[in-house]
Amino acid sequence: MILKNISILYGNQLKYIESIDVKIKNGKFEKISNKISTKEKSIDCTNLLLIPGFVNSHTHIADSIGKDLSIDADVDSKIHPMFGLKQKLLKETPKKSLVKYIRNSAKSMIKKGITTFIDFREGGLDGVLLLKFALDNVPIRCVILGRIDYYNSKNEIKQNLPFPKENNEKLAQLLKNCDGIGISGTNENASSNLKSYAKTKKIRAIHAAETKDSVNTSKKVTGKSEVQRAMLLNPSFLIHMTFATNNDLKLAAKNTRGIVVCPRANSALSEGIPNISLMQKYGCNLTIGTDNVMINSPDIFREMDYLWKVTMGMSQNRFDPKEILKMATVNAGKMLNQKIGCIQENHLADCIFIDKHSLDLEPINNVYASIVHRASEKSIKSVMIGGEIVHGKL
Repeated sequence: MILKNISILYGNQLKYIESIDVKIKNGKFEKISNKISTKEKSIDCTNLLLIPGFVNSHTHIADSIGKDLSIDADVDSKIHPMFGLKQKLLKETPKKSLVKYIRNSAKSMIKKGITTFIDFREGGLDGVLLLKFALDNVPIRCVILGRIDYYNSKNEIKQNLPFPKENNEKLAQLLKNCDGIGISGTNENASSNLKSYAKTKKIRAIHAAETKDSVNTSKKVTGKSEVQRAMLLNPSFLIHMTFATNNDLKLAAKNTRGIVVCPRANSALSEGIPNISLMQKYGCNLTIGTDNVMINSPDIFREMDYLWKVTMGMSQNRFDPKEILKMATVNAGKMLNQKIGCIQENHLADCIFIDKHSLDLEPINNVYASIVHRASEKSIKSVMIGGEIVHGKL
């Protein structure tokens, strides 16, 4: 496929190029150049802007069954991994219903330009297999981070009970069927658990410093911050960090590939806003996720818009919208160490075709601001994953 005369956001810096030709072959961007000469069929894309497909870096998609339940409840009552309403719903809901709503949310994400999502999947091996079944024939990339349903009480954490040997086999079987592990948090895991999980060779991610209560609990029970204890996991990346200290951010910048912030979910839970300006200052690679579908819609356009404005409102300083867009694209590719989230030769052809003349965008005077706080699902002409149009048409 040859795209002629298209505007693009190119490379890791999302450089805006007004008009260029793009050749897509075998699911990848093969060539990006002025005036590609070929006898192959080409498509005139003069009125289109090509941007990288969005990566939703943190979801709990099975929560789609419980949209907006217990909206006034506190965090633990809603989503605590041991006794929250969410766990009750996931256990008691028929699999057929879970599959239906997982598929609906995945299809919704595609229409909104999300080409990859990273899901924390509860329920052990059965939970992972259910998600894979639900996504069969849904053309979206999913990075599945499973977990075994094993947690520790505060007393067990203090005693640092050894990781049960029988869990090693459960973990091995789990990892044969998913991309890594997604741990609930340090306050439900003894140090022995975290060290055992750290031995795994795949992606390791964990929630950390999400709430004031979780931060205080860690210090009270162990004398250490959640982030200090999270380092026992040797994590690939951390989720939330809403109440991370300066020292926490230094640890994250030095020892992980990134931090995933989920600002709308944090706000919906009345827990605060992640300080991305401070995170940037310490050199953290930042990405963005929409978190629990129970709490929040899986829409990266809305997430970027909210984060950009609330960050400037809090700091009373301007924040470059390009940096927000990077969080949803190139930064996520770096965090996963995969060739996604970037329009560049030899990268996967996952991308969004934006109509430059859509009512909400025209005239585009600042392309990054336009995408971050004006664009929406209505601005999308089509979505491509792996070189194939999966939504809309050209």
